[in-house]
Amino acid sequence: MKYKTLLLIAPLLALAPLAQASDDGPTLYVKKTCVACHGKDAKTPILPTYPKIAGQNAEYAYAQMNDIKSGARNNGQTAAMKGIMHLVSEEEMRTLADWVATLQ
Repeated sequence: MKYKTLLLIAPLLALAPLAQASDDGPTLYVKKTCVACHGKDAKTPILPTYPKIAGQNAEYAYAQMNDIKSGARNNGQTAAMKGIMHLVSEEEMRTLADWVATLQ
């Protein structure tokens, strides 16, 4: 039983260094893979149905990330982000939202 628990916890411990709250917005944007779907400039998403998030209101962006993470927002558009958001802390969501709001 202890061995199974260790097998479940080990991958999470390996990801721990990625969760540095001191990272800035641009670093988190790449590290948390936002760039893969929303584009390098946050306004050229890979699919036309994905949102352009550059310049989005910080509180709105944070609320959307938080709702997706908690499951409060759950539709076809949230499936891709739901798989990522468990790796993003509340502080990182705030940092990302604040940074995206500064983009033009």
